Amino acid sequence: MKKHPKWIITRREFLKVSSSVIAGLSVDPHFAFGREKGAKIRSTFGIVADSHYADTEHRGSRYFRETIPKMQECVALMNQLEVDFLVELGDFKDQDRPPDKQNTLLYLETIERLFQQFSGPRYHVLGNHDLDSLSKAEFLNAVDNTGIPPHSSYYAFDLQGMHFIVLDANFKSDGSSYENGNFKWHDTNIPARQIEWLKADLKSTPKPVIAFVHQQLDCEGDLCVNNAKEVRSILERSGKTLAVFQGHNHRGHYSRLAGIHYYTLKAMVEGSGSHNNAYAVVEIHEDGTISITGYRKAISKQLS
Repeated sequence: MKKHPKWIITRREFLKVSSSVIAGLSVDPHFAFGREKGAKIRSTFGIVADSHYADTEHRGSRYFRETIPKMQECVALMNQLEVDFLVELGDFKDQDRPPDKQNTLLYLETIERLFQQFSGPRYHVLGNHDLDSLSKAEFLNAVDNTGIPPHSSYYAFDLQGMHFIVLDANFKSDGSSYENGNFKWHDTNIPARQIEWLKADLKSTPKPVIAFVHQQLDCEGDLCVNNAKEVRSILERSGKTLAVFQGHNHRGHYSRLAGIHYYTLKAMVEGSGSHNNAYAVVEIHEDGTISITGYRKAISKQLS
């Protein structure tokens, strides 16, 4: 059985340690003062969001090319910690202005090859920018979700006694799918067919549940899924959902609604330099508590 570092992280209690703590990595991870006491770890996984890779000049605060060294740092640490799996929460790649489809595919293939350097299972959540000049089929055919049929944009898998659900909110209000830039980024929905699938999937599992989605489910407005309240209600009624991990909001966010934690990870693409990276390691404990170790600009939290 894999051994993982056991740290409890809080917003008030963390310190920066030098890069020498993690051999071969130039990172400043945030660790808590004390080790975990008592709670056994059920599952440990890595999360990264909004890498937006493209070989193009920066626009505003988004430094597209710098995603390469940032992702290399993230993957190297995940391999060293031997997390159970690594998931990216959408907007994996970006595009030129004006867009060139062949270049867009090349950017996706480039960042996917780097992501595949993680030695364990890997998973993708679809984001709106993943479809800005590609179809869902083109994106999904270029990436690998471990053990998942290549056409599936939403799916579920079991690992370490947990049930993990990946949702796809890239649908317009009329139920049509985002394709090749045919969308408005603030018109995001989880359609009826996926809603029925989610209900059936939750009913079928006896295990604790973690969900992943790109756009936020814990709010209203442009950054949020239009029918988020309906989706939250389904997750709540199941009585099984511990937390939802999200991207899209580059500033990050956290809330707790009806006993479910909603953690939005800050964007990897924002800002120049390694100190502006953002990724995290999540530990699910047997008692249902969750420890999030945020690296670089990502926020660390203890959820109970």
